[in-house]
Amino acid sequence: MKNTKVEKRARRKLHIRKNVNGTATKPRIFVFKSNKYFYAGIADDEKNMVIKSVMCKKNAKGIKDMATTFGKEVAKFDSAVFDRSGYRYHGLIQIFADELRASGVKI
Repeated sequence: MKNTKVEKRARRKLHIRKNVNGTATKPRIFVFKSNKYFYAGIADDEKNMVIKSVMCKKNAKGIKDMATTFGKEVAKFDSAVFDRSGYRYHGLIQIFADELRASGVKI
């Protein structure tokens, strides 16, 4: 029995979320991709709330710009936990994470 892309991503997401939790001092950075847009946010899992969220058009230049401005918001915290939401670590996810690190966020 073959698993579909959606089922594979859901399985990876559950495996990741077992170990990744955000706190008030070390929040969780999460991402979501749709066909047109790329979303990212900062979450505090102890209080079950999203602190900040942003979105942009889905292209490499827009992701880099969003990540640098988003990195300034996350820089208020000492470090953060990166939740790739079951996506593979390549393409836009990798560009976003690299730009966050370049802007000074410890992931």
